[in-house]
Amino acid sequence: MGELDNTVAVVTGAARGQGRSHAVALAEQGADIIAVDICADIDAIPYALATKADLDETVRLVHAAGRGAVPVIADVRDLAQLDGAVQAGIDALGEIDIVIANAGVVAIGDTETRSEPVFNTIVDTNLKGVWHTILATVPSIVRKGRGGSVVLISSSQGLTGKGGDGSAAMFAYAASKHGVLGLMRSAANAFAQHSIRVNSVHPSGVTTPMILNDFVVNRMMENPNPAVSQMLLPGVPLVEPQDVTEAVLWLVSPRARYVTGVALPVDAGHLVM
Repeated sequence: MGELDNTVAVVTGAARGQGRSHAVALAEQGADIIAVDICADIDAIPYALATKADLDETVRLVHAAGRGAVPVIADVRDLAQLDGAVQAGIDALGEIDIVIANAGVVAIGDTETRSEPVFNTIVDTNLKGVWHTILATVPSIVRKGRGGSVVLISSSQGLTGKGGDGSAAMFAYAASKHGVLGLMRSAANAFAQHSIRVNSVHPSGVTTPMILNDFVVNRMMENPNPAVSQMLLPGVPLVEPQDVTEAVLWLVSPRARYVTGVALPVDAGHLVM
C-alpha cells in the first residue's frame, strides 16, 4: 500500500533527471504515470535534451514499480500538442489527480546579451510551458471531483537574483522561474474551490543533465560564478534529484493536505546568503 494508490499523475520533462526521479517515486507510492517529454533537441538550447530511449527507460522503471505508464511525446510550448498528449494519457489511465510541471531548460554559460531566440525559448518553455501544463491538466482534476495536487518545479533562481550576469540566458531563466511563483500563487487561489492544492519547489543546482553537460561545465570552468552555486551547508555543490523528489512527494501526499500556496526551497541554504 502506498500513499498515492489509485491516483494518476502527469509529469512533464519525465524522460530523465528530476522528471524521471519524480515519476518513479510517485509510482512507488502507487500512482500511475502519464510521462510527457519533448524527446528532441531545441536549436537555441546548447546541450542535448532527452531522447525517446530516455522516456522509454522512465516507463520501464515505472512498470518495474508495479504501476501503469503512458509515454507521450509533446512540447510544452505547444498547447494543442500538450492537450492531445495529456488526453491520450487520460484515455489510457483515467482522470488526473496529481500534476508535476517539471519540464524546463537553461543555458548557463551562454554570455550573449541580446539573443532573443535564447530568451524566448527559455521563457516559453519554463513559464508558458508551465501555464500550458496547468491548462491541459487541471480540468481533468476538476472533472474527477475529489481534489488534487499540482506542484510547479521552479528554482532558487525564482526567489533570488543571485548569479545574474546580464546574459539573455540568465535574465530569461530568473524571469521565467520568478514567473512560475506567480503562476503558483494565482493558481492556488483559482483552484482552491475545487480542493486542488498548488505549490512550487525551488531547488538550487541539481545533478541532472541540464547542469552536468559539456557546455555548462566548460563555461562554468571558464567563467566561474560563485553566486550561482554557493551554499550555506558545507560540501554540497549540487543537490540530488531525490532531494527534490522528497519535497514533491510530501507536497502531493495526504501529509500535506492543508498545504497550498507555498514556495518550498530545496537549496542547502543557497537563499540564506
